[in-house]
Amino acid sequence: MTGAFRPMPRAARRRGAVAVLGAVLAAAALASGCGIRTTSVPVDAGAAPSRVPCKLPSADVTTRSPDSVAAPVYLVCASQLVTVDRPVPAGASGAGALVAARALLDQVRQVPPESERRAGFSTAVPAGLRVEPSRAGDPAGTLRLSSQPEDLSEEALAQLVCTYAENEALVTKGSVVLGGPGEYPPRGYLCTSQTKARPQDGTTPDVLDLD
Repeated sequence: MTGAFRPMPRAARRRGAVAVLGAVLAAAALASGCGIRTTSVPVDAGAAPSRVPCKLPSADVTTRSPDSVAAPVYLVCASQLVTVDRPVPAGASGAGALVAARALLDQVRQVPPESERRAGFSTAVPAGLRVEPSRAGDPAGTLRLSSQPEDLSEEALAQLVCTYAENEALVTKGSVVLGGPGEYPPRGYLCTSQTKARPQDGTTPDVLDLD
């Protein structure tokens, strides 16, 4: 009957299917040759790393009140010591070494705020560490800690020594003199470029003979 639906012959249908399959395989080979990998599973590469670690945006710099001054304290960042400015009472430096040492310790042992943590900063100084007055017979400029300096982690001791070394009132003959609660004699500690670069190294900070 003219105009009636006439099914495609089986041989023609087979040739058409083979042609379609060939086209699919050719497209897949082309994609593979271009280095394209197809996958049906989403890939999570994780958060992008910070491009500028250990650097705070100007908007995140800690603000200070009119009766405070900015003092550099050393924190750990990217396995090194890096300074950040922290507010300390304006009269701390002129009030004596012990007052200055306590004000700086308050800052260096604090858990960094979120803006600093995002930039990679942390502190190893124990939250309970304290500074006590020197004793009779101690070398000039001695600061006694509530823990023996050698019992602190290498990073914590390096942080504290380098932070104190930035304040002239806490430096005696080029070193920071620290003792502990026991009867061990105080020792002089140096903050060197090696101390800042490798605070986790057990050989730093360098120790001076005070005899």
